[in-house]
Amino acid sequence: MIDQSVFENKKVAFHTFGCKLNFSETSTIARSMMELGYKKVPFSDKADVYVFNTCSVTELADKKCRQVIKKAIRTNPDAFIVVTGCFAQLKPDTIAHIEGVDLVLGSNEKFDIISYLNNTAKRQEAEVYAGKIATISEFKPSYSFGDRTRCFLKVQDGCDYFCSYCTIPFARGRSRSDTVKNTIHQAQKAAKDGAKEIILTGVNIGDFGKQNGESFFELIQELDKLDGIERFRISSIEPNLLTNEIIQFVASSKKFMPHFHIPLQSGSDAVLKLMKRKYNTELFSNRVKQIKNLMPHAFIGVDVIVGVRGETEQDFNTTHQFLADLDISQLHVFTYSERPNTQALKIDMIVPIEERKRRSQSLHLLSDKKTKQFYREHINTTAEILLEGADKDGFMTGYTANYIKAELPYNKTLTNKIVNVQLTHLNPDGFSMVATKL
Repeated sequence: MIDQSVFENKKVAFHTFGCKLNFSETSTIARSMMELGYKKVPFSDKADVYVFNTCSVTELADKKCRQVIKKAIRTNPDAFIVVTGCFAQLKPDTIAHIEGVDLVLGSNEKFDIISYLNNTAKRQEAEVYAGKIATISEFKPSYSFGDRTRCFLKVQDGCDYFCSYCTIPFARGRSRSDTVKNTIHQAQKAAKDGAKEIILTGVNIGDFGKQNGESFFELIQELDKLDGIERFRISSIEPNLLTNEIIQFVASSKKFMPHFHIPLQSGSDAVLKLMKRKYNTELFSNRVKQIKNLMPHAFIGVDVIVGVRGETEQDFNTTHQFLADLDISQLHVFTYSERPNTQALKIDMIVPIEERKRRSQSLHLLSDKKTKQFYREHINTTAEILLEGADKDGFMTGYTANYIKAELPYNKTLTNKIVNVQLTHLNPDGFSMVATKL
């Protein structure tokens, strides 16, 4: 039995690391706590309870988690510190030994956070609740809204792929999702909260529905009919699951935006094989060509990892050339770091840290070049942008259908509105555009 009076007038602050999926889950956790009387405050404020939703995709992510947790403890040594998420699932004892941490919740336990907060007195030792995620088959829905105009809707969780470099299956468990009907219900709730744009997110969203004999294609067809939401975007989707019928559907839809995010990870077929990926560069190239044939102005973001074990200099050069030749808009570059219990650790050939950094920098430069070129191609064109509410030095920003960031003079009445603009010129940084309202 939950004693709601325990939570009334207490301040809680949240800090989310990592992916859009984490943001959707943090937002859902925050709503559940606020419904019971907690007051949500900015992370910079002095709170009674701090909740950290962590990431563990790289060693750097682990390091950042530890640093921010320690900063909150310095801000308020008396605060009750809760740490959850992927890092907490993978290394609960490591987090429990950080001085000042009171409660560690695994990836599944975080959704029951309220049941652990009846007593928020500081602990002599952290309490740890992190079950075996591999046995979890239940899907926990969530969506984010309030911090941003765009809403991140979780449609899938977990992964069955077990790529050689990745710990996500150990942190989030096997692939699972809800039914199309229930997912539509979550989207309707987001629409009722005022969302105009929904980004479909998950660990491997193309796997949606396989538990229930349904498919991701069926889901987007039904979402396209939903009243109240004007835009949908598909977040990261595996190239082998991004079918031609999905691409053709997006091209014909008025609600699904011409914006794709596709993980490549390497442009070398030899490295893709070492990574245990489920496609080759030919398939990936064909997907990009199909998108561009149907939607010439589509934005395509691509994930790539550099410096994995076994990646020779020739492999990297092959990747660089493959990406240089692809008609894509942006790269999300990750520098490989060894993760415990992964198959990649069995590969003897190790890329030195400094060489990993050099390769990363090389691809970051290529990404900057491609993004600026994509933006330049849209100078003096008209577009519709969905404006966000933040006032940044007298300007507000929004995104076009094909994910170009643009800014207008701040006008509070335009928040969460789609407006017609002309994209006039690039900002000095080259990664956003100045727009004029039409």
